[in-house]
Amino acid sequence: MTKSTEEMEERIGKEAGRHRNFEDMHVYEQAREMTSRIYRLTRVGKFARDFGLSDQIRRAAVSVMSNIAEGFERGTRKEFVQFLFIAKGSCAEVRAQLSVALDQEYCGRADYDELVVHCRRLSGMLANLIKYLRRTTPDSRRGSPSPR
Repeated sequence: MTKSTEEMEERIGKEAGRHRNFEDMHVYEQAREMTSRIYRLTRVGKFARDFGLSDQIRRAAVSVMSNIAEGFERGTRKEFVQFLFIAKGSCAEVRAQLSVALDQEYCGRADYDELVVHCRRLSGMLANLIKYLRRTTPDSRRGSPSPR
């Protein structure tokens, strides 16, 4: 692992530990932004008429936010990590569904590229938070956890 990756994990992990509310976490804000963008995209044109795909991609986007929130509120590091993995999987699901939308010409290449980049960045943030939480001792769920 490179020093910059370790620093990023540390920064993201400390951020998670210092917040009392999931709404204040940057990773949650990014998930919320992605969800808003998905809703805007699926409201117009051909995408709006494909109720199945529109509903599925919206649910996957909402799942990312919801799992960050639920995991945070569960109160244990182990459960938080479990829910972050689910959020990460939902993020991948959004990317897969965006590929279908692009192939069906429901969205343009620019919207697709922007959202995929956003999803990949969000997935990386989730991965870094998971790594950080796994490296720290579970003695305090909130606050700055100490490394093993």
